[in-house]
Amino acid sequence: MAAFKYTSDADKRNDVDILNRALFFEHRGVWAYRIAADKVSSSDVGKAVLTLAAENRSDHEKHEDLLRDAIVGLGGNPIKMQDGYDLSSLISKGQGNVDSDVNIAKLALALEVGAAAGYVSDTMQLKSPDLIELEAGIACVEAIHAARIRAAFNSLGVKVPVVPKPVLIASSREDWVLKVSETASAAAHA
Repeated sequence: MAAFKYTSDADKRNDVDILNRALFFEHRGVWAYRIAADKVSSSDVGKAVLTLAAENRSDHEKHEDLLRDAIVGLGGNPIKMQDGYDLSSLISKGQGNVDSDVNIAKLALALEVGAAAGYVSDTMQLKSPDLIELEAGIACVEAIHAARIRAAFNSLGVKVPVVPKPVLIASSREDWVLKVSETASAAAHA
């Protein structure tokens, strides 16, 4: 990544803060996928969820490295991963849970959709063109994760559009997530 010349220290701090916010969500994603790996069943659905989770987690770990490197490159201090993260706001909205394979996949979907929408929003606040490109690229991968989870639901017999809206942004977030109550009868047969 080329060195970007900031016009002020405030602009550089702005970008470090935004990158650290993104790093927080990458840490949370890695943590959630690790926790979910211990919760899924050994059923075919559980195995499918576990395989997809491992692939997505690997990408999140790479995003962590990219973000840490960028933060250090700006002279900032990357935040550390916490021992645990609170997912109760997603669970209370019915956007997944850790009580079944299908609900774990729905929780992963909610996290991925939130990450993609968050990156899009944060990208508009960055000052460095190189960091805008970095975050936009990560947003693309987060959207791919969301689409892959939605495609997995289809392969398991839960028919949902893989791409429910033409954009994945904060205002379309609710169209991308699946509620715990949604597709319950179809999921029970998967």
